[in-house]
Amino acid sequence: MASKPKHPYTIVRGGKLVDIAKRRAAPADILIKGDTIAEIGRPGLAAPAGATVIDAKYRLMHPGLINAHTHSPGNLGKGMGDLWSLELLLTASPWINGGRTLEDKYLSAMIGAAEMVLKGCTAAYDLAAEFPLPSVDGLSAMAKAYEEVGMRAVLAPMVADITFFEAIPGLMERLSPALQKEVESFRYAPWKAITRQMDKALQKWPFDKVMLAVAPTIPHHCSDDFLIACRNLAREYEVGIHSHVAESKVQVVAGYKRYGTSLAAHMDGLGLVNERFTVAHGVWLDDEDMKRLGDRGASVAHNPGSNMRLGNGLADVRGMLSAAVNVGIGTDGASCSDNQNMYEAMRLASFASKVQGPDVERWVTTEEALRAATEGSARALGLHKQIGRLLPGYKADIVFLDLHHINWIPTNDPVNALVHTEDGTAVHSVMIGGRMVVEDRKLLTVDLAKLAAKAEASRVRREKITAPAKKLYERLEKVVGTFCPGLAKAPLHIHRFGASHHHH
Repeated sequence: MASKPKHPYTIVRGGKLVDIAKRRAAPADILIKGDTIAEIGRPGLAAPAGATVIDAKYRLMHPGLINAHTHSPGNLGKGMGDLWSLELLLTASPWINGGRTLEDKYLSAMIGAAEMVLKGCTAAYDLAAEFPLPSVDGLSAMAKAYEEVGMRAVLAPMVADITFFEAIPGLMERLSPALQKEVESFRYAPWKAITRQMDKALQKWPFDKVMLAVAPTIPHHCSDDFLIACRNLAREYEVGIHSHVAESKVQVVAGYKRYGTSLAAHMDGLGLVNERFTVAHGVWLDDEDMKRLGDRGASVAHNPGSNMRLGNGLADVRGMLSAAVNVGIGTDGASCSDNQNMYEAMRLASFASKVQGPDVERWVTTEEALRAATEGSARALGLHKQIGRLLPGYKADIVFLDLHHINWIPTNDPVNALVHTEDGTAVHSVMIGGRMVVEDRKLLTVDLAKLAAKAEASRVRREKITAPAKKLYERLEKVVGTFCPGLAKAPLHIHRFGASHHHH
C-alpha cells in the first residue's frame, strides 16, 4: 500500500525572526507549503488543519547562511599543512589531492556538506577539481553527497590547461632539469577534451538541489582559447562562471607580465565578466578592477579566513561595495582554511576590515557582513530569487538558534550577535526546503561515526599512494617558497598586506 502523502503544509510557531534592517528579532510564525515559505505573520498565524507544527519557542530564526566559495576536495585534506602560501598550496596539490577514487570524491563532499549544515549553512558554491580533467561520474558523486546530506550547492568543475609552473613567468627556469621533468606529471588534459567533459555534464544534469557552473581556476592557468570556451559554455547553458582572480599578489604580477593588464581586465576583454561572473578572493583588485566588476553586475566571493591563512592579505571590501560590486562571503576549502564555518567567516570579514585603518566609516558593518553571507552569496550562486532571505515565495531554508545557549544570553542586538558572537555552537536545528536536516544538534541525514571510519580508511590508503608526491613537494617547496615571495616583492600600485615593513 502506498504511504499517505505528507501534508503539504508546515507551520513554525513561537520563534523570533531576525529583521536585519531593524536590527531586532520579533516573534513571528512561518507558514510553509512544500519547500517554500507561504506566509509570515504574527504569533497565532492561521494554518490549514493537519499542518505539521514545529515548536520554535526560545529559538532565533535566520536565513540559512550561504558559502560563496569552497572546494569539496579540500575536506579530506583539512589541516594538512601550516606555512602555506597560495603558491605552495598549489604546488602541494598532487600530494593533498592525489589518489582520489570516486568514493573519495563523494566522501570529501559529504564531510564538507555535513560540517556546513551543522554550522548553519544551507547552500554553497563548490569549485571541485578532478585530475587530469572533470568527469560526469565525479561530479555526480559529489552532487549525490550534497543531495544525501540535504544541502543545496552550485557545483563548478575547476579547470585549467596550463600548469602552475608554466603559468608563473620564470618559475620553470628556476627548477633543475630533473624537477622540470617531474612536474610534467602535473600536466592537465588538453582544453578541448576538458570542454567536452563539462559539456557532457551540463547537457543532462539530473540533480535538483545541485546545479552546475563553470570554473576556469585562475585566468593565467588557462589559455585564452580555453577561457573563451568556458565563456561560451556558460552562455549556452545559462550558468555561472567562477574564477580565482587577483587572490595573491603573485597572480597579479604574473598577470601584468603575461597580459600587460590586470587579470580582471583581461577576462573582461574576453567577454567573461557579467552578472553571472564571480571573482574568488579579489584581494589585489584595484579601484579600476572594482569599478569594472561593479558596472558589469559581477560578484566577489570574499574569503577573509583563507586570505589571512595563506598570507594573501586583506581585501578592500569597502572599495568593492562602494563600486557596487555584489559581495558574498565564503570559507574557501578545508585544505587551506581548515573549517567550513560561515559564522566565523562573517566575523573575520568584519574584523579584517576593521584592522585596515582608523577611518571607521570604511569598516564593514555587521549588517553588511550578514547581508553578504546571505543575500550577497545567494546572488553569486544565481539563486537570489529563491534563497538568502526569509520572505513569502522564498525557499524555507531556516536556521534555528537556541536562545538559551550562552552565546545568546543576553540578546541585545541580534545582527551584531550573529556576526560577532555566534560561532556555530548555538545552532539547534536547520531546515532546508521545509525539511529538517539538523534537529536538536543532530545531523539527521548522515551517520557521523560511519563517516569517520570511511574517512580514516581513505586517509590510510591515500597516505601510501601520495607518499612520492609528498616527497616531490618537499623538493619543490624550496624553489617555490623563495621564488614566489621574491615576485611578490615587486612594486605594485596597491598594498594589501597586513604590514608594510618587510624584514630582509
